[in-house]
Amino acid sequence: MLDVKRLRILREVSTRGSFSAGAEALYLSQSAVSQQVATLEREVGMPLLERTSDGPKLTVAGESLVAHADAVICRLEEAERELAAIAGLEGGSVRLGSFPSASATLATRAVSLFREEHPGVELKLTDAEPEDSVPALRRGDLDIALTFDYPEVPLDAGRDVEQTLLLTESMHVALPESHRLATGKPVRLADLAEEAWLAGNCPSSCSDLVKHAAREAGFEPQIGFESNDYAVLQGLIAGGLGVTLLPDLALPGLRPGVVIAPVMPKPPQRRVFAATRAAGARSPATVAMLEVLENVGAEYAAEAERAVAA
Repeated sequence: MLDVKRLRILREVSTRGSFSAGAEALYLSQSAVSQQVATLEREVGMPLLERTSDGPKLTVAGESLVAHADAVICRLEEAERELAAIAGLEGGSVRLGSFPSASATLATRAVSLFREEHPGVELKLTDAEPEDSVPALRRGDLDIALTFDYPEVPLDAGRDVEQTLLLTESMHVALPESHRLATGKPVRLADLAEEAWLAGNCPSSCSDLVKHAAREAGFEPQIGFESNDYAVLQGLIAGGLGVTLLPDLALPGLRPGVVIAPVMPKPPQRRVFAATRAAGARSPATVAMLEVLENVGAEYAAEAERAVAA
């Protein structure tokens, strides 16, 4: 492969009309320039310059090569400018995958803040459950994947994926407003052993959590309906068709007819992460978005604490 540095030297010599002028423009010695041109001629196997009394003139082969050199050097300079813009967060892109309850809350706030700070970076947000977003992250189709798991049902993101904890949420019992326990007071899961339960599609971590929490409370839940969409589950609850567990991030969009109650003595928890490829594979824009997500996660955690205290 031809050396770009030698192509640049050939172009400067031909443009400036002498080896000395080319050397001066490139801050090299004249002998170094002559040696580089000679090496380039050996590489291509033919003369590129005619040494005349009026200075060096390009041969036909030299003219062809310089024409290509102009295009190559131009593209490299464009690449350097683009990389500088990306490093300065004036360009580039961040592709974010997020599960729905985070998309409507944490991700939306983070994307809005990031766009205010870095308007030159292109942002893409896609809904995806962790089962889909983590493989997409590994393939290089996403830069960040918002994921979740439960301490009782941990997610194995696999090699070369790093997870940054954004917040830990409490899970709450969601009841129809007509339910006997829909008073807002803490509820024991054992008191709901005879109820129809709603859960995520099986197999899924959401479904596993409901089953694990019920078994810890001493009963096997009777799953009536399944959906991975909390909006659908809330509709079923409002219709009096069952009860389930909802995390903090699902509560801002609580629909009428659904009442939330704390779980006692200790509520199950859900952990929300930002998954990225290993540190060396992250762009500056991805690093900046990760920082914004950490700050927004801390804000949501503080808001949840204040809501519990109230």
